[in-house]
Amino acid sequence: MSSTSPSSKLDVNLSLTLPASSAGPVPVEALKPEERGIQLIQLLLTCANHTSSGNLHHADACLRQISLLASVSGDPMQRLAARFAYALASRLVKRWPGLYKALSHIQRSKSTEGDRACAFFSQAFPYLGFAYAIIARTLVQAMSEERVIHIVDLGSGDPKLWVPFMRSFKLMDHGPPYLRITCVNSNKVVLQNLGTRLVKEAESLGMPFQFNPLNVSLRDLTTDMLKIRSGEALAMVSILSLHVLLAEDDRVDAHFGFGGSKGNGMKDCKQMAEFLAMVRSMSPKVFLLVEQEADHNLNRLVDRFVEGLHYYSAIFDSLDVNYGSVSSEERLAAEEMFGREIEEIVACEGMEREERHERYARWMVRFGRAGLKPVRLWSDAMVDAKQMVEAYGRDGYKIMNDKACMMICWHERPLFAVSAWTC
Repeated sequence: MSSTSPSSKLDVNLSLTLPASSAGPVPVEALKPEERGIQLIQLLLTCANHTSSGNLHHADACLRQISLLASVSGDPMQRLAARFAYALASRLVKRWPGLYKALSHIQRSKSTEGDRACAFFSQAFPYLGFAYAIIARTLVQAMSEERVIHIVDLGSGDPKLWVPFMRSFKLMDHGPPYLRITCVNSNKVVLQNLGTRLVKEAESLGMPFQFNPLNVSLRDLTTDMLKIRSGEALAMVSILSLHVLLAEDDRVDAHFGFGGSKGNGMKDCKQMAEFLAMVRSMSPKVFLLVEQEADHNLNRLVDRFVEGLHYYSAIFDSLDVNYGSVSSEERLAAEEMFGREIEEIVACEGMEREERHERYARWMVRFGRAGLKPVRLWSDAMVDAKQMVEAYGRDGYKIMNDKACMMICWHERPLFAVSAWTC
């Protein structure tokens, strides 16, 4: 699949053309859902332009109109518009740091919202489950002949990935290998819960096992922390984590010439290059990467905004398949997670903006520069993932091959890319 321009029309049908019969002003309550959706998109794009140019009065006028049409409990377009409007408002308020901090302090202290969202995430959002099936099968195939295995989990910390992986060795003729899992995560609770769960699972399987928790961020990770041993087969897995290393102080980069591009071309990133060089130096047998298939690492706000509208409209549409059109606590909690992503993409710059997702085509370039080569994923991994999609029992989810990676899609829109790399 070729990289798609963020301004091109995608399958989510964000059309900006109103029917001829709607040329005159129509009361809000009389608008049909399609007409309301088109007006919301037009208002959001206009507001993004005013916000980008610093025209506060015009941006405020747009937000007032959006507030009449958007709702966190409405249809997918209304809910999406509410999240993007909040993100634009946050960007505007950031012009007054004291006001922004005062308004956001209480909201950001509600950590339980994230916990609730995670609890329902697998049910509401099966994409990660599909990715886990691909990863587990690929790891088993790559490590089937190894007797000493070291897996480095770069941030996920999810037992739903590692428990099935451990169980897959139970049926092997030569018995389970010695398995060591190192998990890198800045959340101590995640590490504690994962360690407890995996140690218990290993005991039930009779598997020689060691869990190595590393309570550090990816930015602070060093080779010495991983304690790589001679003779062990090393694999590394990054699930929606690696893009944070693309976060840079854009103003500093531009001043010193590190930024690469003033427009939206691919930017060189020293931090990412150093991390991938470290990976290359450890010679992993396989490096598995899952990232959003989106271009959110763009310099211009309006371009990020348009790309985000396309991407998250597909996300919100797919959530409706699971929860329906009625409001529910579970859906609201999940959408709150995506709302925080949207806010970071729209309202933040520099080191604050860690949600810098890139498409697979750009990851190919970055990994290639580091001396890593793509590995074609096993056909069994594709079969497992497709069977999981069928078992899920809802239309719209698809798994597609693209070069050496697998795209997890909503209808024809790729949302996540799963790829494998080696030295």
